Amino acid sequence: MAGKWLKWLDLDSMHGWWLRRKHFHAGFMKDITEQIRVSEETHHHGELVVAIEAAMPSHVKSSAERALEVFGRLRVWETPHNTGVLLYIALDRHKIEIIADKGLKSAEHEWKAVCSGLELRFSEDQYQEGLTEAVIGLEAILAQYCTQEAGENGPNFLPDAPVML
Repeated sequence: MAGKWLKWLDLDSMHGWWLRRKHFHAGFMKDITEQIRVSEETHHHGELVVAIEAAMPSHVKSSAERALEVFGRLRVWETPHNTGVLLYIALDRHKIEIIADKGLKSAEHEWKAVCSGLELRFSEDQYQEGLTEAVIGLEAILAQYCTQEAGENGPNFLPDAPVML
């Protein structure tokens, strides 16, 4: 309810900052970092980057445009096998985008299923559960399409910690 009033008053960004402070605290971010690290170390050679933005810059027209910008700035495209994935969340605009590099041959519906689940959890004010499930879902997709040989432990090319923008 508060989000609707803030939108009406053109104060969306305050709502995004409030959501970030309330739900995405350091302890939870540490748990997500560990979840990503373990999965990348033991299950696949893909790279998952989570970017959470409290307030999108006012000059950006769409979340998809901003996600592509973040994908480039965080160098998610710069992995040896082109297997980088960005999960971008714009809290103020309640938008979620997934950008996958060209080396991933997964179907569009797989990414959409993760987005839909995350959107549902967010709408139920279950931000931590939603993000945890989304990371598990994305890691499962990466494990399916970026398999690594038994005992293989490839280098980690991108940071595992979520990026707070």
